[in-house]
Amino acid sequence: MSLRFHAIKGLQNTAAQVVVPQSTKVTAIFGENVFTVKTAREFLSDEAYKSLVTSIRGGKKIDRAVAGQIANGIRAWAESKGVTHFTHWFQPLTGTTAEKHDSFFTLKSDGTAIEEFDGGALIQQEPDASSFPSGGIRATFEARGYTAWDPSSPAFVMEIGNGKTLCIPTIFVAYTGESLDYKAPLLKALAAIDKAAVDVCNYFDKNITKVTPTLGWEQEYFVIDEAIANARPDLILSDRTVFGASPAKGQQLEDHYFGSIPERVYAFMRDFETESYKLGIPLRTRHNEVAPSQFECAPIFEEVNLAVDHNTLLMDVMMRVAKRHRLKVLLHEKPFAGINGSGKHNNWSLATDTGVNLLSPGKTPKTNLMFLTFFVNTIKAVHDYADLLRASIASAGNDFRLGANEAPPAIISVFAGEYLSRVLGEIEGRVGEKFDEQDEAILKLDLHRSIPELLLDNTDRNRTSPFAFTGNKFEFRAVGSSANCANAMTTLNTIMAETLRNFRKEVDSLIEKGDKKEVALMHVIQKYIVDSKKVLFEGDGYSDEWEKEAESRGLPNVKTTPLALDAMLTDKAKNLFQKNGVYNHTELEARHEIELEKYIKIVQIEARLIGDLAGNHILPAAIKYQNTLITNIKGLKDIGVDEKNYSTQVDMLQKICDHISTIRESVDAMVEARKVCNNMTNTREKAIAYNAEVKDKYFDIIRYHVDKLELLVADEEWTLPKYRELLFLR
Repeated sequence: MSLRFHAIKGLQNTAAQVVVPQSTKVTAIFGENVFTVKTAREFLSDEAYKSLVTSIRGGKKIDRAVAGQIANGIRAWAESKGVTHFTHWFQPLTGTTAEKHDSFFTLKSDGTAIEEFDGGALIQQEPDASSFPSGGIRATFEARGYTAWDPSSPAFVMEIGNGKTLCIPTIFVAYTGESLDYKAPLLKALAAIDKAAVDVCNYFDKNITKVTPTLGWEQEYFVIDEAIANARPDLILSDRTVFGASPAKGQQLEDHYFGSIPERVYAFMRDFETESYKLGIPLRTRHNEVAPSQFECAPIFEEVNLAVDHNTLLMDVMMRVAKRHRLKVLLHEKPFAGINGSGKHNNWSLATDTGVNLLSPGKTPKTNLMFLTFFVNTIKAVHDYADLLRASIASAGNDFRLGANEAPPAIISVFAGEYLSRVLGEIEGRVGEKFDEQDEAILKLDLHRSIPELLLDNTDRNRTSPFAFTGNKFEFRAVGSSANCANAMTTLNTIMAETLRNFRKEVDSLIEKGDKKEVALMHVIQKYIVDSKKVLFEGDGYSDEWEKEAESRGLPNVKTTPLALDAMLTDKAKNLFQKNGVYNHTELEARHEIELEKYIKIVQIEARLIGDLAGNHILPAAIKYQNTLITNIKGLKDIGVDEKNYSTQVDMLQKICDHISTIRESVDAMVEARKVCNNMTNTREKAIAYNAEVKDKYFDIIRYHVDKLELLVADEEWTLPKYRELLFLR
């Protein structure tokens, strides 16, 4: 019996795992495995505690002399939880996390065995940088790299089976200083927007000294039975099915979205939520998503750096916990053809240290003007750097999802909503008029009435927009479900910092010429509205009409990753990131090379899987059934049955022969095309060729003929599970 049937049979005996939470209240376990500021107060001396808090809240470096005291306190806390090992936990450009576990145990020179964790081990470690993607920054003979502690993200204890490890969140840089991870550039981007936003905020409130970008991600994912997944080499190796006919019932009835959660999945959700709460991840929401076996979870908003760490950690936790439930989590953007894929909506806003959300309309003309300033600057940033935002979300998986009538298109546009579109139109309509009085400039627009206080409930949502205003935040909906949020957040916060800095210069220039502050603000706001209005779109982003209209507006529509990544190497991009201290030219070029290489390797893997599954699984089953038909036809003919009575079998046999022949020829041609691509030395040209000559040219052809075979071949030994077996988990 095939793996497929063994897996299906096993489903009958798979019950939901009972999860017994440690407490009925989340608050009783929340953050229990995190070295919080409150915990630090208990385990650190006053000097060490004050140094740590100053570093967390003020971004100041910790004195190495004090670092030893902090390390001792963290070790004491970790050991109280049964921890014996520690690791620097970092986010290299592989797309996953990395960790190397070291024991607290050490031997002194006199042979004495002790437990030790000194300040040096806390602050810095040396992983092999040449073994991670570096885009040429590090070579095998130049292996040294450094991980350095990020105090703004608290240490935590990860429970893996029966073991526990102390994890220290760190950045990862090369010996020569270039960043080799997602966190280091993100921290630099956050510093850049903090300064630029505070400078603009001071027009309105001199008490504002810090602006913190916030992020609330929404994580979509699929859950399928582990045994059935193990029967699919493509799911195991690429996280998606490269073959498989769609089920008769998919998402047509729209009955899965927000439906009752299947019992096994519910048990899994409660389990990974419990683990997440212990790690301080503030999960709030869980529900069924649109596609069968697709689900979503979402947390409360946090500061961007911490939110990114928590999302990265959550993905790891989900996959570990799923194994306990004999389930598999799929984070691929499009694991199954014919049904919705998964995204990771990034809800982004800006918060001041005075408690103001800069993207939330206020109750007075003054606060509404501050809101309008940041709202319009965001639109201007997206307009000016749409190509970089598109590059920040580019991946092989996301190429399948973007624009597939379930996700935003590859065209970057902004949805403002009815009320704010009206306000922007009013301001734009006054081009040529002079803003000469403060009250007239602000109150004549009657922003307080035009922008309701409860805008969150009075602004419609546009699910087809890649960048939508949703009441008190912008939702960057185009980020892929498997992506590290840091990539998109680094770009978004950098372009916003640059736009705000330019805004400040233009306003100051008008003030120096004699304009009142409010009048100068309105003039520049008006200019930005006019300059960026073509990026505003309120309609159906899925429609063919929008694609044509976007082209007439001059908006880019880059549908493939190799071409989208070109934006990273423009002079505009290099100057932007260099000026804001986020990436130097070497780092940007290295990341471009890494992303291209990643794309090539993913397509390579999928092409090899297609060749393997077609040649070693699908064609043998088809040939076996072909022989069954031959035997049937021959037997009927031998006993004298009229030919018209077995013409159906003959017709099926001919069709199977045609499909087998085409599949074999196409697989062989794809292998040759791959060889040609591999001989290319230019990475960009190689990636483009892999996309056009391997993926676009052969994947769909081979898939089409395999699908047709599935309709014809009635062989129980057909080894690949159908979609209906994968998707309907109860």
